[in-house]
Amino acid sequence: MTATLTPPVAPAPRKLVKRRPSETTRQDRLAAIGCAVSATLLTWFVMHLLLDSPGWLADLIVAYLLYLAMLYLVTRDRLGRLAASDRLVSTVVVTGALVLLAPLLSLLIYIVAEGAPYLRLAFFTHDMSTVAPTDPATETGGLHAVVGTLEQTALTLVLVVPLGVLTAVFLNETRSRFRRPVRIMVDAMSGLPSIVAGLFVYAALIIPGIQAGVGLFSYNGMMATLALTMVMLPTVTRTVDVVLRLVPDGLREASLALGASRARTVWSVVLPTARTGVTTAVILGIARVAGETAPLLFTSFGALGMNANPFSDPQESIPLFIYRFIKQPLENVQQRGYIGALVLILLIFGLFAIARVVGRDRSKRKAKKTTVKTQENR
Repeated sequence: MTATLTPPVAPAPRKLVKRRPSETTRQDRLAAIGCAVSATLLTWFVMHLLLDSPGWLADLIVAYLLYLAMLYLVTRDRLGRLAASDRLVSTVVVTGALVLLAPLLSLLIYIVAEGAPYLRLAFFTHDMSTVAPTDPATETGGLHAVVGTLEQTALTLVLVVPLGVLTAVFLNETRSRFRRPVRIMVDAMSGLPSIVAGLFVYAALIIPGIQAGVGLFSYNGMMATLALTMVMLPTVTRTVDVVLRLVPDGLREASLALGASRARTVWSVVLPTARTGVTTAVILGIARVAGETAPLLFTSFGALGMNANPFSDPQESIPLFIYRFIKQPLENVQQRGYIGALVLILLIFGLFAIARVVGRDRSKRKAKKTTVKTQENR
């Protein structure tokens, strides 16, 4: 009697499931938590039982490096090399963002904690002309500073937005031989210190204006606007230039093929397409100049009373308001500086919100309304 040998049955191949490398599941999150716990325990064992740890910073660095190594090995074993590399880079990027965000959040929390208890509605209703240094911080008046900041920022936008957009269009939509020197000039101005802009306006306009007795070319909000324009213009120009490059060439070619001129194509096709990006450029420009103090020291000079005319006499602004009071030795006067810093943050957030609402993309909403009307007509 002979025995029959049966060949071993090969296991059924595992069914592969398609997924994106960046997609995370519950198992991925559990694996990440397990790697974090393991890295923490291993760091404690090595740094505190086997070695003498120099401090918590060294423990944190070692634990983080061990976590990255474990996460990469575990993900590569489960999902492959591509997913492991993507997970590793994503973790490093998120960690960098959190490290950069932590000082900003701590600064915001500190300003809110120091300024919010003393902020009253009276801050927006009167100035500092009738407030004595010994008065409590709740009696602070900042109407003159808020008005000065709004006027100077608005005038700066009036000057910068047309110049910045036109310069970006010139650099991106034309073939002029002057594009290269203009681009070099814009790049050079982007690295210009803000105090140099204030000194330039002071030396070129204010000193000759005071000597000649011309009221417009003296300490006032308009001189501050010119200095802020020099600071804000490169930011807006470079951002709009990058945004215009992202507009598909097919849109330009289609417009030109229909008989439109190049100027009409830029005005009716390119700029509406890049409207959201232009709004982002304006937001970045506002963020660049809203908190500038150095150029204002040589131009608007500041004042304790109300001056709603930016073309005559010194004018206060919130950055000058903060600088004026935060350097004083009295505690209640320093608290006025924290109040001004809090109001400046709220003002910038408000301007950002307005700019986002004005520049939001309405094409999808219009397309949705058109689709609904078409279905109703049917």
